[in-house]
Amino acid sequence: MTANIETKDLTRTYETYMKAQGLLKSIEGLWARKTELKIAVHPTTLRIDKGQIVGLVGSNGAGKTTLLKLLSGLIHPSSGSAQVLGYEPTSRKPEFLKKISILLGQKNQLWWDLPPADSYDLLARIYEIDRTKARERVRELSELLQCTQQLQTQLRRLSLGERMKMEIIGSLLHQPEVLFLDEPTIGLDIIAQTTIREFLAKYVHERNPTVILTSHYMDDISLLADRLLLMSQGRIVYDGSVKEFTGRQEARQTLSLKILNPPAHNTNIANQFTLEAGALAVKQDLPAHAIGDVLQALMQVSPIQEIKIEEVEFEDVIRSFMEQDARLRTPGRSPTT
Repeated sequence: MTANIETKDLTRTYETYMKAQGLLKSIEGLWARKTELKIAVHPTTLRIDKGQIVGLVGSNGAGKTTLLKLLSGLIHPSSGSAQVLGYEPTSRKPEFLKKISILLGQKNQLWWDLPPADSYDLLARIYEIDRTKARERVRELSELLQCTQQLQTQLRRLSLGERMKMEIIGSLLHQPEVLFLDEPTIGLDIIAQTTIREFLAKYVHERNPTVILTSHYMDDISLLADRLLLMSQGRIVYDGSVKEFTGRQEARQTLSLKILNPPAHNTNIANQFTLEAGALAVKQDLPAHAIGDVLQALMQVSPIQEIKIEEVEFEDVIRSFMEQDARLRTPGRSPTT
């Protein structure tokens, strides 16, 4: 397959100044500044093929947004190289910019005081799109996103979910071949999240762009992504499919139940957790293989009134992986500690 994105040892570092507390120390810092080097993205080598949807996840400060900015040319690498659609991103050539789009979920690209329809007219001129074709494309996308009625309303008067839909239309107006989406559903309600997920899934299926998607909502990743990249402290610590990733983790389930007779004393349940004295309800994240033993132990304490067993959320699986990775990276710790 054709590679739309390739990087080799792509790195980004920042030099920050360390300011001591107090007026005198601040004055001293004018002559003798102490600096600290922060590595936002460690040497990263990637290949992403045409049409792939890649989920990029990690905790805050892991380097996700920095990587997207490097690939879109918004910032320059400290070392290494990147090629996107055969272009060097930092050159920011017009023919390159017409083929990509980057949507930052916490920053507006449309004009705040204009109705989205007017912003789209301006974007059509910037991207040199025929005005009639641009308006037809806006109509098509707005119908898919169910936001046609808001096209003539000032952007600042729209809700967060409506604004995000308008931003997505603006990002797709010029039919980019590569799409960088940074938190496209952040802060949205469940209905708006679902609408945008369904739209993106349909759009990608029909248009086949290459997509890199970051999100803190793991449903975005698990439902949309073909491939998962997990970043931790500027490094990619996992690169593979979502299914393979979840398969590497110990199968876990969430057990929720209510009992009729609370115990008089704290009681150990199958060496998995302690049921506190007086407790009438239990909710525990447990290894799947231990559920049977736990239920048997609980029934010896009290009859069970209600019971529910659920799969652990994908986000919790990610968090568990990140916590394990952080422990392994702690100086002085070995994988067995």
